Amino acid sequence: MVPLLTTPLPTPHGFTTRLGGVSEGPFHSLNLSPATGDDPEKVAENQRRVLSAFGHPPVAALKQVHGTALHLVEGPGVWEGDGLLTTAPGLLLRVGVADCYPLLLYHPQGAVAALHAGWRGVVGGILPKALALLEALGLDPKEAHLAIGPGIGGCCYQVGEEVAEAFQGAGLPTFRKDESAPGKYLLDLERAILLQAERAGISPKRTYRVGLCTACSQALFSHRRDRGRTGRMWGLVMLTH
Repeated sequence: MVPLLTTPLPTPHGFTTRLGGVSEGPFHSLNLSPATGDDPEKVAENQRRVLSAFGHPPVAALKQVHGTALHLVEGPGVWEGDGLLTTAPGLLLRVGVADCYPLLLYHPQGAVAALHAGWRGVVGGILPKALALLEALGLDPKEAHLAIGPGIGGCCYQVGEEVAEAFQGAGLPTFRKDESAPGKYLLDLERAILLQAERAGISPKRTYRVGLCTACSQALFSHRRDRGRTGRMWGLVMLTH
């Protein structure tokens, strides 16, 4: 069985690590993206192993573009954007990551969402937009549960002044000067996500963190740490009824 990182989110979900697959070299071992240059047959086997943990359901996936486009979906397929939301039971939503944060939402009245949140998605408000979509469906966004998967932490995520200014302008001053590199900053994306959740009224009691930095943990893929030559992980969520 492929190991999955989970949280108290009260619906089937999980975040993969790099463990439990068959890939080799820089993709060792559970690389889930064929776009990395890995052996497609090995990637297919890795994907099969992960999907088996959910009973091989139909899957809705994304061609991710580091934006804030969201799609309300009712069946399997691939959409261009960075967020999926469904009210359909038995449909597995997935996002791919290797430093960006996978965010999973669950609403007890019958909706789930999977979001890909890099710095552009966070500063652009992909989480608030997903909560607004819940509200448009007649669901109180304050009742939502949020699971935050592993992503690059404020300990390791060095950015330039233009990114820091974008977060300052968005009311998310979750960065500090990098004392080891003049003109650079260390950005805490997870703290920005938590601020957005709090401002939207999601209770801290319904906000769950895996709390792992991809760049720090050798059990996780990190695009930044591995200079682009690495695999991809998934964040996955599904309604059961």
